[in-house]
Amino acid sequence: MSEQSPILSLPYIQPAQAQKHVTHNEALRILDAVTQLAVLDAGLTAPPAGPAQGDRYLVGASATGAWAGQDHAIAVWADAAWVFFTPRTGWRADLATTGTQLRFDGALWVDAIPALDFQNLPMVGVGTTANATNRLSVAADATLLTHDGGGHQLKLNKDSAADTASLLFQTGFSGRAEMGTAGNDDFSIKVSPDGSTFHTGLSIESSSGAVQINSGQQFFEDVFILDDTAWSFDIPWSNPSRILMWLSINIAARFYLFAVTGTLVNATNFGEMFANPAGSINYLTGPLTGTTGPDGEISLSIDTTGAVPKMFIENRVGSNRLFTLATMGK
Repeated sequence: MSEQSPILSLPYIQPAQAQKHVTHNEALRILDAVTQLAVLDAGLTAPPAGPAQGDRYLVGASATGAWAGQDHAIAVWADAAWVFFTPRTGWRADLATTGTQLRFDGALWVDAIPALDFQNLPMVGVGTTANATNRLSVAADATLLTHDGGGHQLKLNKDSAADTASLLFQTGFSGRAEMGTAGNDDFSIKVSPDGSTFHTGLSIESSSGAVQINSGQQFFEDVFILDDTAWSFDIPWSNPSRILMWLSINIAARFYLFAVTGTLVNATNFGEMFANPAGSINYLTGPLTGTTGPDGEISLSIDTTGAVPKMFIENRVGSNRLFTLATMGK
């Protein structure tokens, strides 16, 4: 029969043993020292002065004095002397002064609960469950992002111009308003009654800063059109239309005022008010190629062959020119 237990080395009472209480008391002393292990300090290399009965410590490396040769052992002050116990791999100790939990890894006492690493987490849910799409999810009355002694920027970065970087406002997880760069690098504000069909209320061109109020109340555009080429844009105002449009080019005394009214169909939607010079602008139907209208003149057209009605402007004045458009109406 073995004389000691395999884990804590508790002495066994042997058959016909005299003074059994000595063996029993030694086992109790070991249990008292190493169970519910809470120590006053970890890492000291020399015994503290004036220890009290039952004080326990984890001896540090290169210990000296009465602790010499007992590196990483459990030191207990008992009956006016230091008693040492060798820890086994996996033993844990609580640092009474801080509540830190330590674990013996077979060589050293280390933090039992490693410091959390918040880098490259796959997802984070605060008050809710994150998922593969919403990898940072927060359920709260408010979310605060504040400065660190200076300014503060919230950055939304997309891979390419054709992607979307936006803020989406939802009701019952159905989109109702969106602001950002959606599908291009122009900034826009859109609204939706159902989360499916969105209406652009405001857009700002990235290339020029030109503002378009796309409900039709106001539209402004400066565009440089090469000679014998055409430029087009999706008509942003309402259909049927009630629009008054001003058009001018960077040639002295070259300007036009006309209306665009009714359901957008063709050239009949244009109604000229004045043209200077008279007869130098044409109203056509369908897409323009750059040489569709008469040479030396400007041509406008309504094209409804696509999903969205377009307006074409064709420059055939004989030189590259800057065109300015402005509207009033709806």
